[in-house]
Amino acid sequence: MSVFEPFEAFGDLEEFTERLRDPDPSVRRLAAIELGETASPEAVALLAEAITDASPDVRRQAALALGDFDGRAVAEALAIGLQDADREAAIAAADSLAELKDPDAAPPLLPLVAHEDAFVRAGALRGLKALRSPDAFGPAVTALRDPAPEARVQAVGVIAYLKQAEALPSLIAAAKDGAPEVREAAINALAFSRHGNAADAVSSALGDPDWRVRAAAAETLGRIGLGEAAATLTEALRDAFWQVRQKALQSLGKLRERSAAPAVIPLLDEELPILRKEAAATLGEIGDGSARAALEGRADDPDPDVRKTVRWALDRLAA
Repeated sequence: MSVFEPFEAFGDLEEFTERLRDPDPSVRRLAAIELGETASPEAVALLAEAITDASPDVRRQAALALGDFDGRAVAEALAIGLQDADREAAIAAADSLAELKDPDAAPPLLPLVAHEDAFVRAGALRGLKALRSPDAFGPAVTALRDPAPEARVQAVGVIAYLKQAEALPSLIAAAKDGAPEVREAAINALAFSRHGNAADAVSSALGDPDWRVRAAAAETLGRIGLGEAAATLTEALRDAFWQVRQKALQSLGKLRERSAAPAVIPLLDEELPILRKEAAATLGEIGDGSARAALEGRADDPDPDVRKTVRWALDRLAA
């Protein structure tokens, strides 16, 4: 059967069963690939069997193929694959777990949050994230104390997707985690809350020693949408890292705080074209007429994208 032929009859399943038991691993691997391409729910059982194959290449391919399916049976098979001794096969299972969307897939993953292997714990939490299962909330909060940063990052993701108000204290605490990647994830997760404590935690993160955390904080303040954050974001326009300045500009544009315009105008002279473009866009979003002269003076910027954005901003001011 070629990969272009439709998967039509149970006889095809019998053929695949034979090929998955062929002594040649390459034949079994190809069968796993083609099973994934069938898109037939009946393929799941065969792929679940292949995920325990003697060959790691076949197991890896079965795990990848299961990423095209969904549901509890798929999660059960991938939970086995996640614990594979071959790390490449386990990574394939983790990647496929992240594709699951059916909340009924959560139960097989929940016990793995307490697995002895940090990779397995992180993979299970990663798989639980998009499922939005309420049963994952408690284990995820507990996992915020996991010794492995990668597991804590994924735990933050689970909590962020659930968007439950009772998670706020845990996320605020995670924003002070010892690992920058956890702090960054927590700051991003706090975007769902307009609570004052969340905004305070995010604002404080603009002073984080890691620029990636500061950039996340600048972006999140714009997503929270609190006008009070404009003053803090204005200070971030002087950050040493251009990525932080860029996110601060974007957030100030979203907030449309006119008082920020005088602080944005000098960034029209930034060395990096991307920052000059963002400054022009921000001034257009803010809509303060006091920026007109400054924008007109940059109408001949050497970068075409900047010139285009300057024209757009001037049109906004004229509207």
